[in-house]
Amino acid sequence: MAERGETGEGMSASVRRLLRTLVGVFHNRVELLLVELHECRWQLLNTLVLAGVVLTLALMTMMAATAAIVVVCVRADRLDLVAGLILVYLAATIAGFWCLRRRMQRWEPFSATLAELKRDKACLEEEN
Repeated sequence: MAERGETGEGMSASVRRLLRTLVGVFHNRVELLLVELHECRWQLLNTLVLAGVVLTLALMTMMAATAAIVVVCVRADRLDLVAGLILVYLAATIAGFWCLRRRMQRWEPFSATLAELKRDKACLEEEN
């Protein structure tokens, strides 16, 4: 009879340790997810600001092109100035769009959380 009691206590202690470990792992993963969510929020804000700048520059390019047409129709002397502005705005728009596109291609939200979950899964598969 003493053997059953000892086995029962040993089993409940093992279950408690296992549950504590699982709760600890879950807690760590949730904290990591929250940290990444915070970082993701700032990256999203920066991306939206950059997108706004790109759209503003594109609008300025269109306005300069319109002004160039008006200037060409009225006087040919100011064409060089307006053409220069168009090229500057167009170059800035293309550069901004390129930066935005590159940032979006490299963006991997929650990559650290996913990596930790893959490590956990691999660790559990090794034990089985």
